[in-house]
Amino acid sequence: MIRDREKTMACVYSMSTFLAIISILTLANAVKYEPNWKSLDSRPLPSWYDSSKIGIFLHWGVFSVPAFDGAWFWFYWRTQKAKKYVDFMKKNYPPNFTYADFAKNFRAEFYDPDEWANIFSASGARYVVLVSKHHEGFTLWPSKYSWNWNAKDVGPNRDLVGDLATAVRKKSLHFGMYHSLFEFYNPLYLQDKANHFKTQTFVENKAMPELYEIVNKYKPEVIWSDGDWEAKDTYWNSTNFLAWLYNESPVKDTVVTNDRWGSNTRCKHGGFWNCNDRFNPGKIIAHKWENCMTVDKQAWAYRRDVDLNDFYTIEELLGVLAETISCGGNLLLNVGPTADGRIVPIFEERLRQMGKWLEVNGEAIYDSKPWFKPQDNVTESTWYTTKSDGKSKTVYAIVLNWPKESANGYILSLGLPQPTTGTTVKMLGYENYFNYKPLQGGGINIDFPVIPFKKLPTTWAWVLKIEGLKNA
Repeated sequence: MIRDREKTMACVYSMSTFLAIISILTLANAVKYEPNWKSLDSRPLPSWYDSSKIGIFLHWGVFSVPAFDGAWFWFYWRTQKAKKYVDFMKKNYPPNFTYADFAKNFRAEFYDPDEWANIFSASGARYVVLVSKHHEGFTLWPSKYSWNWNAKDVGPNRDLVGDLATAVRKKSLHFGMYHSLFEFYNPLYLQDKANHFKTQTFVENKAMPELYEIVNKYKPEVIWSDGDWEAKDTYWNSTNFLAWLYNESPVKDTVVTNDRWGSNTRCKHGGFWNCNDRFNPGKIIAHKWENCMTVDKQAWAYRRDVDLNDFYTIEELLGVLAETISCGGNLLLNVGPTADGRIVPIFEERLRQMGKWLEVNGEAIYDSKPWFKPQDNVTESTWYTTKSDGKSKTVYAIVLNWPKESANGYILSLGLPQPTTGTTVKMLGYENYFNYKPLQGGGINIDFPVIPFKKLPTTWAWVLKIEGLKNA
């Protein structure tokens, strides 16, 4: 009888727990976001984004055909009439050649989205953001709002977006899309601009219909907006779109957005903040943010006029990664494919090098949180992240420079960690624990053993896993 009663009570408790969970989920689903920033900004950022930490950015379009100086080629050639652009065109193209003439040579004949996805997966990135339409207005999908200026009607004769989305998802990566709100020379936009944005003909017939189209068709989990700076969010109807995106769209529960929804929204509104290109505050800020930056230091798109010194070395990239993650940001690392659809070897090498490093040290990156301070106050080339299992915290020290040799061997002096008698220090990928000594007045000296080069866990940057700290 007692056992039967216990079984009955267990069932009651289980049912109560189940109903409580259902109630919570129902309440969560019942939240309706209003088309205003106070309401939209209250939406919690889906957790997958912060956990992922690293994404790949892809600038690809008609500008990849001239492949000269960057993605703003058309603007600098036509509007700015910058000398080097004018000279480039005179030297290489006939007098009556127009920007639209480049499109027929944007053929993507070597485009293999599965190979791209293999490279991105090997890089250790967890999401991919493709520029689906840059400021030139050319869409990489067969948009019904961009007749004869899209990758199906001109050039590749292919849905470049759909093919990559499929390939990326096969690798269990999140797929996102960059979309430029404005277009350099769209006559509807220029008309609205001439009217001081008191009319919204371009927004109603081009910009917003495209956004709804890509969300419904491709279900991207990142909407990376850009081209917002000439008009306020009210012109772009941004809040109405975002309310639909969060309430009704097919990705309403998982999608994340940035802050580029109007000239008045950057670093103020949106899911995560970009603020500016290559944004890197160098300190912990309360709001989730992203550092979008380029392997080519000078340009977002592939360019034929690049020099070897223009590329970040892997050591430099890992330094940017360490600083970004330690300060609470995500790193969105950009590479530019060629017009014929290739990821050139130096881009591939950097991505695979990063992936090799993350295979050993990803524990300190993925799912991590910033420590109370991101950067050490004694050895400034060391950055910190932390994790908690609910009972104790682990601190990870990302050491960008191997300690210099002294009379006492290789010693790394850190000012922030406060050790206890139970503190342990270990390098990720290396089997033995490191010896250490507390510093008088606080801090720690860590003895780096003499490790044969072949036995080093990584060639560039090393991570110390420190447990049992007083101030973890």
